[in-house]
Amino acid sequence: MIKLKTIVTSALPYVNNVPHLGTVVCIISADVYARYLRLKNENVVFVCGTDEHGTTAEVKAIEEGLTPKQLVDKYFKIHKELYRWFNCEFDCFGRTSSKDNHEITIDIFEKLDKNGFIAENVVEQFYCEKCKKFLADRFVEGTCQKCGYEDARGDQCEKCGALLNLNELKNPKCRICGSKPVIKETNHLFIDLPKIEPELKKWVKNSNKNWSDNAVQLTDAWFKEGLKQRCITRDLEWGIKVPKKGFEKKVFYSWFDAPIGYIGITKECKKDWHKLWHSKDTRLVQFMGKDNIPFHTILFPSFLIGARDDYILVNDLSVNEYLNYETGKFSKSRGEGIFCDDAVETGIKADVYRYYILINRPEKADSAFTWEDFQQKINNELVANLGNLVNRTIVFINRFYDRKVPKGKPELNPEKEYADIEKLLDKIQLKDALKSIMAVSKLGNQYFQEKEPWKTKDGNALFVLANLVKDLAILIEPFLPDTSRLIFRQLNIKPLKWDDLGKSSIKAGHKINKPELLFNKLEDKQVKEFKERFKGKQESKEFLLDLKAAKILEVKDHPDADKLYVLQIDLGREKRQIVAGIRKDYKKEELIGKNIVVVTNLEPAKLRGELSDGMLLAGGDKDRNVLVEAPKSNPGEQVIPGKIKINSKKISFDDFLKVKLVVKNKKVLADNSVLKTDEEEISCDVKDGSRVG
Repeated sequence: MIKLKTIVTSALPYVNNVPHLGTVVCIISADVYARYLRLKNENVVFVCGTDEHGTTAEVKAIEEGLTPKQLVDKYFKIHKELYRWFNCEFDCFGRTSSKDNHEITIDIFEKLDKNGFIAENVVEQFYCEKCKKFLADRFVEGTCQKCGYEDARGDQCEKCGALLNLNELKNPKCRICGSKPVIKETNHLFIDLPKIEPELKKWVKNSNKNWSDNAVQLTDAWFKEGLKQRCITRDLEWGIKVPKKGFEKKVFYSWFDAPIGYIGITKECKKDWHKLWHSKDTRLVQFMGKDNIPFHTILFPSFLIGARDDYILVNDLSVNEYLNYETGKFSKSRGEGIFCDDAVETGIKADVYRYYILINRPEKADSAFTWEDFQQKINNELVANLGNLVNRTIVFINRFYDRKVPKGKPELNPEKEYADIEKLLDKIQLKDALKSIMAVSKLGNQYFQEKEPWKTKDGNALFVLANLVKDLAILIEPFLPDTSRLIFRQLNIKPLKWDDLGKSSIKAGHKINKPELLFNKLEDKQVKEFKERFKGKQESKEFLLDLKAAKILEVKDHPDADKLYVLQIDLGREKRQIVAGIRKDYKKEELIGKNIVVVTNLEPAKLRGELSDGMLLAGGDKDRNVLVEAPKSNPGEQVIPGKIKINSKKISFDDFLKVKLVVKNKKVLADNSVLKTDEEEISCDVKDGSRVG
């Protein structure tokens, strides 16, 4: 008999920022389901990774003064570490920029093209004559015709949410050079969805019985509207190059190669990837947010159907709605809501966040993270219910029976509850399954109160409770893996499997370990502190200076000023000339190769006839200037005081003087926050209180 294999995937998050709690809903959900299958000894491969191509990556790279490759390398590492902190246990965690994904994407495209499912069409697009390139939507900015917002993108206004066409953006400008683009015609490639539609409809009709309602409804809506050809190429530098004559300077749209990334990532880590993705004995289960539905029910299946290569298609589709924050939405661009690195910094356990996300999992409608509700869930459910039952059981066996489980026989057998939980998990109804597990814990607490072992020292009751606690450790493992391990450690037994539920695995005389608290209460004072600490991210104030790390490439004496040097510096994506009054403090050879910090948005000025496009930072007094250095940071890397919006518009020298930069404990501070890059805190070796300018 061939054993069924299951591939579990979660939608691949973009790596243009730190993920927020809303991002991890589908990732943690997929992790729960994969862990559940492993508990049942099923053959499962959990696949996830990062979506690394597209305009979002290129635009963010320009903002941070990095190449797209440097940017995605940086955020891939951040994402991977944060998901590990959240106890997500991937079998394959990879990247859409990998060689494997490039190869598979090109292979699928060439088969689609060969089979007649790729069309060529002319489209109108902004073109920058100065940069000599067509501009993808996010490389164009202008004024929204509908609401007047001056920083609208080429495709959408962030303020009013309107989708914009070319003629609906007033005063357009190139985001790279600032010049006004023109509209030109250009050729692009399209996936011919109308040709694939009959096969796709037939497959959907036979496949959507295990899909979330929202997935079924949105897919039906696409079909009712009628499928149209959809562009799959873009005018970008960063991405998978199109292997077709006449299109060599274009790359694939990120949404084309991103879902194919599930296959590419599997290839990165599994030798039998081809068999997994082509076997009729493989079941594909996919988790995602609702904004990803059409990419997984219409587009990705169309690519695979049209390739005629017998790839498996999705069987089960679990789609969550949005998790919002307090009264608004999480926003990477505006910095609203709790991001995953914030969660780490709170000192609250990862399992607590997992619990809150899963017990509030937005399965039918959007839900919101609020600190008061978070506190209530921790204190009344985790601490007072699950934590209380486990702790009291372990404490009383330690106290009354010298850590040895007393003799007893089963008299509390929630077999029906266990069967119901299993059915819910099989149907991927994770929130209801977790609620049912907590109900089992509540049953245990009621039994505890009835038996009153603190009075009676009832050995049989403690025997029953020890085995119930063991069952709870099994049941919660997919949801709260660290908590499960901690319970098994206190019980002094190895982690058990699903088949061990309901069995008296802990025998009389078995010696357990000492009690350890599973959870800590969240106090009112902490809630107030967290609300205040994270409040600023919703309405982040602007830092006037655009500071970046820079490397000094060349130093020359100013021809007409004895105190000035003329420096050529590298800012990552560009080189500039600045003039600096540090000739008395440093020899030329001391400066070459140093990584310094530069104000990049200062209005250019001529100093004694030499252009200075920026200003380096130095601390000290009239007798001695010491450079502000960033030795570990790459040229172009952003220097910033905490998580705050950066002003990239030009400022005058008088504006610069309004910003107070001081040194404390050798660190450079702005508004009482240490300046830092992603690599280091910025220092200056001068006495405390020294001004920096």
